Amino acid sequence: MQAVLFDLDGLLVDSEPLWTIAERDFAARHATTWTPAMKAAIVGTHLSFSVPTMLSVFGTPSARAADPAAEAAWLLRRVAAEFARGVELRPGAARLLAELRDAAVPAALVSSSYRLLVDTALAAIRSDGSPDWFRVTIAGDEVAPPKPHPQPYLAAAAALGVDPARCVVLEDSPAGVAAAEAAGCAVVAVPEVTPIPPGPRRRVVATLGDVTLDCLRRLIA
Repeated sequence: MQAVLFDLDGLLVDSEPLWTIAERDFAARHATTWTPAMKAAIVGTHLSFSVPTMLSVFGTPSARAADPAAEAAWLLRRVAAEFARGVELRPGAARLLAELRDAAVPAALVSSSYRLLVDTALAAIRSDGSPDWFRVTIAGDEVAPPKPHPQPYLAAAAALGVDPARCVVLEDSPAGVAAAEAAGCAVVAVPEVTPIPPGPRRRVVATLGDVTLDCLRRLIA
């Protein structure tokens, strides 16, 4: 195993509730109500996909007349305001990151969220005394195409100088799993919103607390 690559939202930090607050406000902005089905349709995706998808599903006059780029900027600002209030690492995350550091296994962060949100989340994590865990961070506005395309994970592996086939990705969304597997990585899925089945070189667990260095190494072996 040459490296472990982490998603951010819903996997490493408990940010999906914060996204949901902003998404509810976004739906209300367009005179409709946010639903779990809407959430499932966009979880883990880039704003260039999620915002047009939401506007299409809303189907209201204001949504049909909206400029997706302007609406994405509005949603980004709204989510950033929630992130600035603080985000927390999910259970098991700090322990796993510490084990990787102690074993000298490089870690990277590969997120569909824009750099503004990535940096805000990392700053919030470090404010509680946590170290800077990641040798590389990739944000959703820095690489194209976005997840579910493999490019974000290929870019992270290239930046680390490692073989994607000898990396393990930790993800919580179907889009992220698809991106990782298309890049040739093994995957540990920790689904939060949408169920993810097990598969070849893919293990599914309930929480990061169930993930050990040995299980990551076995996926590569």
